[in-house]
Parts: sequence; structure tokens; C-alpha cells
Amino acid sequence: MTRVSLFNSPLLLGFEPFEEALERIAEASADGYPPYNVVQLDRDRLRITLAVAGFAPGDLEIQVQDNQLVIGGRRSEDKSAVYLHRGIAARKFQRSFVLAEGIEVTGAAMENGLLHLDLERPVNEPRIRKIAIAVDNKAVPVT
Repeated sequence: MTRVSLFNSPLLLGFEPFEEALERIAEASADGYPPYNVVQLDRDRLRITLAVAGFAPGDLEIQVQDNQLVIGGRRSEDKSAVYLHRGIAARKFQRSFVLAEGIEVTGAAMENGLLHLDLERPVNEPRIRKIAIAVDNKAVPVT
């Protein structure tokens, strides 16, 4: 099977990392556990909330690897419990989110079985640079 690239235009230079990020997103979105919400709190702040009922803070691990936020959970099972019905998920999980360049995780908190992760994106100032054009191997001053 031939892989079709979204960024195969010669006008899109250096977008390979974005293509790799899209591939990671496709892999990560296959599993729906645990359910989560992403809320925009204001222009520069986001909150990711994961439903992690039954997990203690010590059962969870949050890491940022390169530009990927990875939340993992593993509950230790009570071997002495005899379940007549087991409807609450106790399986381990790993949920990943690809972060845009510069987004920082500013905090994490548990409340009523929900894990809240706060993220902040930096305010980018527009950058304009003029490029000098060399004439006969001599740089022309930029005005």
C-alpha cells in the first residue's frame, strides 16, 4: 500500500515533523479509554480533563516527551477482592496528546475522579525580517 503524504507540495518545506505528528495522532486516537474533554479557557489557555475514576494520584504518571503529552495510569488490583460483578474499568491506559511548539503544561489536579491538566500557549509576536540580496558577491545593506 502506498502512503499518500498531505505535505507533498514543493511549496511546503520542512513540514515533516507535522506529518509525523499527524501519524501519532491517528495512532493515539484509536483507543477511547479514558474519555476526555479539551476546553479552551481563554485565548491562550486550555484544559484537558480525563475521567480517571478509581485511580489515585499515585497510580497516574504525566510526562511531556518532545512535543507529546503522555498520561498513563496503572491501578494495583486488590487480589483479596471477590467480585460478583465488575463494571468499573481497572485496566491500565496511556493517552497521548500532541502539543504545538511552545505549549507548556502549567499544572495538574485531581477532583472527583477527574484529572485536570492546564496548558498555556505562549503569545507569539509577529516577526518580520528583511533579507539582503548580494550583488557580485557583495552584500547590499538592508534598509
